[in-house]
Amino acid sequence: MVSRLGWSLHKRRYAAVRQAVAWCYRGGSISAEPRINDRIRVPEVRLVGPSGEQVGIVPLAKALELAQEYDLDLVEVAATARPPVCKLMDYGKFKYESAMKAREARKNQAHTVIKEMKLRPKIDPHDYDTKKGHVVRFLKQGDKVKITIMFRGREQSRPELGFRLLQRLASDVEELGFIESNPKQDGRNMIMVLGPHKKKTEAMAEAREAQAARKAERQGPTPDAEPEGDTAEAPAAAAEAPAETPSEA
Repeated sequence: MVSRLGWSLHKRRYAAVRQAVAWCYRGGSISAEPRINDRIRVPEVRLVGPSGEQVGIVPLAKALELAQEYDLDLVEVAATARPPVCKLMDYGKFKYESAMKAREARKNQAHTVIKEMKLRPKIDPHDYDTKKGHVVRFLKQGDKVKITIMFRGREQSRPELGFRLLQRLASDVEELGFIESNPKQDGRNMIMVLGPHKKKTEAMAEAREAQAARKAERQGPTPDAEPEGDTAEAPAAAAEAPAETPSEA
């Protein structure tokens, strides 16, 4: 029979586990920071020096003494190793540089977008040109395009119509994209994925350059260059005019 004290401890542990799980589901995260300095609780460690050199297996006390001597931190970098691997480093500087690298990576990261374009096997030429124009625009933007051929009724017995249409479209836009996923049957539909030759970041950079060029064209040339010639000629004309007036008199 479980005592009241044992049951109380069990309830507390269960509540703590539930709280941790709920925190993770809400988007929280359990701290994954490594143990450093006096938080390391092992008798010995495999030590790596500040420049990456292998020091070897040393007692924890000796590793902490070396960390103090170099004015660095002893950081556990491989806790599951036996013995754990620790490195001498400036942990504050390491955390700052890691955070800056992660921030820069997130800033430069371009999210891949998959656009979708739906066609019929017996599509009208005008509609085909319109749909192809959309696909061209998506590929120029650096986006992937999922092409779906929708079959109806007796069209389902003619899958070669959809296959030929997809091959035709891929051939028409081959300068901008490539077949990333070959045509395949998916129920009543046939699907193909086109990928852009250019990365999203390159496409965005080119779009910004084109926008800046169009803006410069709309503004026209700077008016500062032309008036200089006029102002240079105006004094000369003004100087010649008074000289001609007395001769006429």
